[in-house]
Amino acid sequence: MSIDPALLQALRDALAAAEQHEADEALPHLREAADRLAELIDGQLAEAVVHQRASLRSAGQKAGLSENAVGPRLARTPALAPYANDDGRVTAAAVERARYDAETGAPPPAGKPAAAPMRFKPRRPTKGS
Repeated sequence: MSIDPALLQALRDALAAAEQHEADEALPHLREAADRLAELIDGQLAEAVVHQRASLRSAGQKAGLSENAVGPRLARTPALAPYANDDGRVTAAAVERARYDAETGAPPPAGKPAAAPMRFKPRRPTKGS
């Protein structure tokens, strides 16, 4: 699996838009770029652990992530979301199951949609909101 060209273009577009604005107006575009980059990284992590048989630890290390950060990120990918546990993590055992299913052509388990990344939500409105 290669990098999704549409996602890569969305990242480029967001960065180009940010470049056209002053700092405060560039921030939403940079957030968009960061989100697209996170999607790209997560997708490549899933590809690495399922199809290239990388361990969670080695894939995370190559992406500059701790081993504990990889499971929740994998749970956000369409490829591995169905294998996530109730805590919203993909474990090494779940990756083994996903590998087996991929090799045999079995469909993934029914069910869970990919989780959205966590975002800051203010507890109360701020002035000017």
